[in-house]
Amino acid sequence: MIDRHTIDKIMDATNIVDVVGEFVTLRKAGVNYKGLCPFHDDTTPSFMVSPAKQICHCFACGEGGNAVNFLMKHEQITYPEALRWLAKKYNIEVEEKELTDEEKKEQSDRESMFIVNEWAMKYFQDMLKNDPDGIAIGKQYFRSRGIRDDIIEKFNLGFALPKRDALATAAQKAGYQPEYLVKTGLCIQNERGIYDRYAGRVIFPWLNVSGKVVAFGGRLLDARTKGVQQKYVNSPDSEIYHKERELYGLYQAKKTIAKEERVYMVEGYTDVIAMHQCGIENVVANSGTALSVYQIKLLRRFTQNITLLYDGDEAGIHAAMRGTDMLLAEGMNIKVLLLPDGDDPDSFSKKHSAQEFKDYIEKNQTDFITFKTRLTVENVTDPVKRSEAIGGIVKSISVIPDQILRSTYLSELSQRMNIKELTLLNSMNGMIRKDIEEKEKERERSQGTVPSESPAAENSFGTVPNEFIGLHTVDEQTQEVERLLIRSVIRDGEKVIFENVETEDGGTTSLTVAQYVAYDLGQDGLTFHDERYNRILQEAVTHSGEAGFVAESYFMQHPDYEISSLSAKLAIDRHQLGKGFQMKEREGGLRQHVLHLVLDLRLDIITKRLKEIQAQLKQVGNDREHVMKLLEDYRDTQQLRDALAKQLGNDIVV
Repeated sequence: MIDRHTIDKIMDATNIVDVVGEFVTLRKAGVNYKGLCPFHDDTTPSFMVSPAKQICHCFACGEGGNAVNFLMKHEQITYPEALRWLAKKYNIEVEEKELTDEEKKEQSDRESMFIVNEWAMKYFQDMLKNDPDGIAIGKQYFRSRGIRDDIIEKFNLGFALPKRDALATAAQKAGYQPEYLVKTGLCIQNERGIYDRYAGRVIFPWLNVSGKVVAFGGRLLDARTKGVQQKYVNSPDSEIYHKERELYGLYQAKKTIAKEERVYMVEGYTDVIAMHQCGIENVVANSGTALSVYQIKLLRRFTQNITLLYDGDEAGIHAAMRGTDMLLAEGMNIKVLLLPDGDDPDSFSKKHSAQEFKDYIEKNQTDFITFKTRLTVENVTDPVKRSEAIGGIVKSISVIPDQILRSTYLSELSQRMNIKELTLLNSMNGMIRKDIEEKEKERERSQGTVPSESPAAENSFGTVPNEFIGLHTVDEQTQEVERLLIRSVIRDGEKVIFENVETEDGGTTSLTVAQYVAYDLGQDGLTFHDERYNRILQEAVTHSGEAGFVAESYFMQHPDYEISSLSAKLAIDRHQLGKGFQMKEREGGLRQHVLHLVLDLRLDIITKRLKEIQAQLKQVGNDREHVMKLLEDYRDTQQLRDALAKQLGNDIVV
């Protein structure tokens, strides 16, 4: 692991103009440099590099960050790999932190396993190319499936000889220890000795995102699969391979995924290989395992756009239904396409050219609402079953983290189902509230505490109705206020804006920008809509008391690409007025600026609540008790709004 001191040396030595200049032609533009953006089809120079701030930013597509972010995105490499790239460029010796004996052994074991797997992949390839059985059996199998030699090379395909100890014998002869043959899963050991796991199978190596061989899949040949359920045997989990954390074909696909801004998810090895041969390269498979959150997060490094491309049989439908909510919850934009009955991506690609396949996908892929509606709602006349099916779609919408997108999908569902949007909104908010409560109870159970009822939050303006807590909707103005607020945290989070604040124990303390924002919003259980903002605020609060902590440099050099890229963007951004509203520039210093932004956010939330109550009053009918309760809520909320408006004065022009 690279220690903090070495990372600081690397970042201090790095000149972002030099780094970006190796990949982009830059020209001086005032104090900065400009060039064509490498992350989208740029025709006019929109990619700006700031030597003063050591950041880059594209004003067209929004990509950017520091030198490490740029390398991670452009070269599709990890954070440590980017640091090592820079260290090599600037002749800095990479110092790893001192490891314990146990850590050293673990690291040594991992390296040994990677070395053994690399050797095994080359061994399987050699058997396929040069051994008589490999040529006659293995290569003939691939040719019977229509797989070209260049694709065999691209995916490092191989063949395991039928003899039960062929690989084990060859590996030990080459000096590799049986311990690592077993640890990697290449061999199985019992009281009778050590023998090969994949004997007599064609081999599909698994490469991780960095190109290291982590596992293998072995398939029985067609003549031997009759009556056999387990056609494929895959590596067991090990120190270097966890099946729920890897995706087959990602290494070969990652650059095309980033370029095309979309990934196709298929089911098996041969689907991936066939689509590559057809000319479609941005494709991966979660072969042999259910889609996991780890795999989704891995894909998000390259794109948020995914098309599930499955067979139209029962298994394909089940896989698509199961994966949808998980993908939505992780912020992925989903399309679904079930191929015609009897076809899978492998067979379909053999009948069509790459362009025909792409055109078919573009024409027939649907959003998840259309997909679920066709499967669960259409032609269902029973009111109970229809209600349950629509509820299932609302549940899917409820897990989407982006509230603008969530609202858009809800509106679309309302129009399709001819159901009032407010009805769906109330149902969705109930689901969100229930989910929050269940998570809170689970957290309390795990901590050994007794679950308690959550009282309405108290703040300086009185009691906030439960509807405010974490469930306020977002529009353009709210987004802009939250963006300005988190920009203040990034730029000035460590700066003290309140001194000598009395504490409950009678003492005094000081509050930084980050601490004040967190405290004020926390009084009402309010959070930002963008989870990145919440994380930035939390980390800024955590580090506020540390000597030498400077929020802007900390977040601009953050190891998480999303955080550092966002921080760079906000640091370089110029405030742009949103449509339909205007916010005056604040005067009176940083403290006044932050105070006004927090009040702006509160006023926005409360104004929306008033509109919601008005809408509910129109829908409630003759239920006198409900009407009186809504009128009471309206009066209390209006008082809160008036108090805030008085404090804000004329600082907001709507």
